Amino acid sequence: MKIKELFDKKKTVLSLEVFPPKKDAPLDTIFDTLNQLSDLQPDFISVTYGAGGTAAERTVEIASKIKNDYGIESLAHLTCIAATREQIAQTLTELKTMGIENVLALRGDIPQDPDFDFPSPLHYTHASELIAEVYEAGGFSIGAACYPEGHVECPSKIQDIKNLREKVNRGVDFLITQLFFDNEVFYRFMEELDLAGIDVPVSAGILPVLNKNQILRITNLAGCSIPPKFQRILDRYENNPAALKEAGEAYALEQIIDLMAWGVRGIHLYTMNKPETARRIIDSIENIRRLQGEL
Repeated sequence: MKIKELFDKKKTVLSLEVFPPKKDAPLDTIFDTLNQLSDLQPDFISVTYGAGGTAAERTVEIASKIKNDYGIESLAHLTCIAATREQIAQTLTELKTMGIENVLALRGDIPQDPDFDFPSPLHYTHASELIAEVYEAGGFSIGAACYPEGHVECPSKIQDIKNLREKVNRGVDFLITQLFFDNEVFYRFMEELDLAGIDVPVSAGILPVLNKNQILRITNLAGCSIPPKFQRILDRYENNPAALKEAGEAYALEQIIDLMAWGVRGIHLYTMNKPETARRIIDSIENIRRLQGEL
């Protein structure tokens, strides 16, 4: 099933994200994670792409297993910054062959290896170019990333919204946000989308805190802010990993409850391949949905 159809059918689409193990790590580790996540029956599971497409083959294989072995819709990430048009066409063919109908089209992070072999000249510089090709290929429901606080490389929020509108105009069916820790930032962002005439469904990307160093690294890369309430949690429990994890899960759940009360179209949980955390949060969400009559 195409993800755009899920948004048509469901009040709140609930999804998870996993990432492939590194190339030198056994693939079985991600299957252990999926075994623990699959019985949660999310609406779909997305599989990330390595920087520069370094995990491309694994992304396709894992997305296929999610779809064909676990019976859960999969969303395959596809990045283009270091790819050729021939490589993209080949990957799209492989996805179609395996019955995968959903693609998250991204520019992707620029590989930091100074010896990385980029195409010369680059075949792609923006996600919108990839989106147009995926749309032209046909057969896919296309998702794209959006940034409630603006993309770190974009000179202004206004320009970032214009770029997002271009993505939607080229064929995007739904959006998934970068992580954020202040729901008011998300609500203002949704108002900005409305003013810009962007009306595709948006899933809110939520990341439960695992440890302070990890969250600081991610927020620096993503350019998202840490609100005072969340900063107090980090400061209070930074030397108590177990307490920080528990408080982080509670904070993420509080965000989700507030988002669902507001009427968010989707929740996309960045699991960081930690099924125990995802399970505790999903179980709580499902209880809320039952009480609301959604299940």
